[in-house]
Amino acid sequence: MAGTSRHDREMAMNAKRQLSQSADPVERLRLQCLTRGSSGIKGLGRVFKIMDDDRNRSLDLKEFLKGLNDYGIMMDKQEALTLFQHFDRDGSGSIDFDEFLITLRPAMSKARKEVVMQAFRKLDKTGDGVITIEDLQGVYNAKYHPKYQNGEWSEDQVFRKFLDSFDSPYDKDGKVTQDEFMNYYAGVSASIDTDVYFIVMMRNAWKL
Repeated sequence: MAGTSRHDREMAMNAKRQLSQSADPVERLRLQCLTRGSSGIKGLGRVFKIMDDDRNRSLDLKEFLKGLNDYGIMMDKQEALTLFQHFDRDGSGSIDFDEFLITLRPAMSKARKEVVMQAFRKLDKTGDGVITIEDLQGVYNAKYHPKYQNGEWSEDQVFRKFLDSFDSPYDKDGKVTQDEFMNYYAGVSASIDTDVYFIVMMRNAWKL
């Protein structure tokens, strides 16, 4: 299922260690996100999404700087400017939101991406590209959850909590897109050295 807390802790420690040695602005931002665990990059994506008032899926420099600041990214203005210019390839004064997040994701091998997409397709029962509570019914069994068993949570609450693990703490909407799912597992993937282990973990977690 979601990345284990042990993997998250290991990844955060590794990212902090690498951060002190890295000079590349893109890598430094990636590592700062990964110090927050598997959902760090996704969380930054959500901050930018909330700020994209006109929903044009692009960010100007002011929005970009505010987003980094709101998410607590430690970066001086010159470094942030260099980063923005790196993504503003056509010099238009704005950067493509999706391209930015894809570049920020830790690289994943083709085999890893394929197994993540298999899991997504299994969960997305309606095939509309978004996982919702309705999709999870019949795929994820809430009845084994201890809080369901002791009467504390309803089945819907268990599902919602499950979706929240892929969602960002800043904007929990109970829906998980393909990109959010991939961003989450790119974070998990960064903490796992071998493709074989990652694929076995995914297959066991999702019974693929």
